[in-house]
Amino acid sequence: MTWPALLGTQLRHLLELLDGAVGEVYQGLGMPGFRPRYTPILHVLAAGGPQSIGDLAKATSVTHSAASQTVAQLAREGYVELEPGRDTRQRIVHLTPAARSVLPKLEAEWAATTAAASELEDELPFSLSELLAATTAALERRSFRERIASHMTHPQDEHQQKIRSFQ
Repeated sequence: MTWPALLGTQLRHLLELLDGAVGEVYQGLGMPGFRPRYTPILHVLAAGGPQSIGDLAKATSVTHSAASQTVAQLAREGYVELEPGRDTRQRIVHLTPAARSVLPKLEAEWAATTAAASELEDELPFSLSELLAATTAALERRSFRERIASHMTHPQDEHQQKIRSFQ
């Protein structure tokens, strides 16, 4: 199989390598079950105070749905509490004492992970973070679905072309 066919698989594998390593660090810090996706949300809340899920989504560059799912997991784990916002549809996320107690470990992990990412980028022939930002920007201009559709042929179109070629 060629590279384009494996793009999604390669990206998932890369993410597994990165997140898996961070998960192992959390284990070593005595935080079993703590997930890498929790840290950006807790980091934003620690720096900026209580926020809506929408604001957390923007601050962490994820979809509202992804932020909502992560917040729900954090609430189940006892790291955040939610209260109604000004709008009845809005929920404001607050750190709990449990979250505040792990913040020093998370800050140390965050600094070490940032340094390790920088070291990794220094080994690469080009900046992975710049490549990812450029890729995201390109997909925001024109979605991958639109790109696929522009190359898609439908079986009935191929059948019609074959019929025309025999006439």
